[in-house]
Amino acid sequence: MRSMLLRTPDPEFLEIRHGSVDLQIALRRRPTARRLTLRVSNATGEVIMTVPSRTSLATAQKFAVSHGGWIVARLAKVPARMPFEVGLAIPLRGEAHLIAHRAGRGACAVDQIDGEPVIVVTGDSAHVARRVRDFLQREVRRDLTAAAEVYAARLGERPRRITVRDTRSRWGSCTASGELNFSWRLILAPPVVLDYLVAHEMAHLREMNHSARFWNLVGSVCPNVDEAERWLKRHGAELHRYG
Repeated sequence: MRSMLLRTPDPEFLEIRHGSVDLQIALRRRPTARRLTLRVSNATGEVIMTVPSRTSLATAQKFAVSHGGWIVARLAKVPARMPFEVGLAIPLRGEAHLIAHRAGRGACAVDQIDGEPVIVVTGDSAHVARRVRDFLQREVRRDLTAAAEVYAARLGERPRRITVRDTRSRWGSCTASGELNFSWRLILAPPVVLDYLVAHEMAHLREMNHSARFWNLVGSVCPNVDEAERWLKRHGAELHRYG
């Protein structure tokens, strides 16, 4: 026990080299972990190692080195980042829209150029990325609020508050106090996906679990459960590459 108390704190990252590639691995020491594990986030490209409490740093380092090839292969499959810039096509409500810039002032707005849908950004071109993100967050708040009104009528429940965040592990959540949290990236998915996720989290206001009764409730108020789940499974990770 004394040796564990005096153990040098772990570094935040391990750094290894595989061939000509330098890799940085985030350490997560977990008392409940039974073995060393590695995962690569499709959303961020972060490499994360979970380490049991009693496993030495040297053992973790050797484990990382022995899996260097696997890490490199997984990183190669992570979708490339696509920053918001003029000329980029982003899926607004699932439909490709080009980002266009115009001189002058005014709010971001959806328009058409040569018959193609665009998101028009005005102001200083240096602020295009921020203004596009702000626009998408306003749009998703509007859609979330509208969907919540629909399901409040169907379920007889209302959330205390709806919060928009850039969550990585979950598209939505419901707290015990009745607050709903959603990823702003849902505005990039087809409308049936956002609609389903609002129904899902609103149903938690009555059933704070994932029991058969919960899923029956969701299915009774939302007709697009299977379609939305399939879309998220196939394409959800791709939404994290934008911005």
